[in-house]
Amino acid sequence: MPFDNVCKTLAEQYPVNFVRWLLGAEAGISDPVQVLKTELSLEPIRADAVTFLRLSSRILHLEFQTTPESEPPLPFRMLDYWVRLYRQHRCAITQIVLFLKPTESEALQVERFEAENTLHRYRVIRLWEQDPTPLLADPALLPLAVLARTDSPATLLQQVANQVSRIEDIGQQRNLSAYTQLLAGLRFEKETIQQVFRGTFMRESVIYQEIYQEGRQEGRQEGERSIILRVLTRRFGTVPPELQAQIQALSLPQLEALGEALLDFATLADLTTWLQTHQTI
Repeated sequence: MPFDNVCKTLAEQYPVNFVRWLLGAEAGISDPVQVLKTELSLEPIRADAVTFLRLSSRILHLEFQTTPESEPPLPFRMLDYWVRLYRQHRCAITQIVLFLKPTESEALQVERFEAENTLHRYRVIRLWEQDPTPLLADPALLPLAVLARTDSPATLLQQVANQVSRIEDIGQQRNLSAYTQLLAGLRFEKETIQQVFRGTFMRESVIYQEIYQEGRQEGRQEGERSIILRVLTRRFGTVPPELQAQIQALSLPQLEALGEALLDFATLADLTTWLQTHQTI
């Protein structure tokens, strides 16, 4: 998934969070925020990295960009979007371009379209200049926090990973972890991202710690088995009896290896594959 599409997905999954972050007191949210279709009137145009959020009396138009180069040029596109949106909805429109990655291009500083006596302005946010504090405080914005302003990128990445690991809803935690790791690729090497999230994911979460504390008193082997089964149940739901039986037959070293491996499992199919290659002979 391209980086700007990750941001579009986040904005459409968590529209209220983005509205509050970008508009603040101006938002005045009293009704649910509606995600509008990206097709506009006249000649249909559609942009993968564009999100339109409709409030009661305003539309928030978000444009996520990895680089400023585009055809037609971005300033003209912002004017074109504004005209089409206003023709269709006749309300106030706030347009914000969010650049994800710094470059040497002067186009990063452009915040308007100008031609003869036509002048159109929009806002530009360069994420690497943004204070990470409000992003770290909102789970929905954590994936963006890895790109925010910092004197120590590695420390910021660890902070974000720690925050993601504390999300109690396992489904939300897995999704936001994936989005965060994808966007972190704009700033960090793949090995660094994997190392930080492998060491943090699940192990510092409230649920994992609770399960671990309950199981550690049950004896080392039985406790390890209990922890694994409980974590699998929390992540994937009911574990089929045949898989439970295979886990019951594992030795302590195998259980410890499975305890490490399951942090990387995305589905029960990964567990099945692992067990097939680690069965006791």
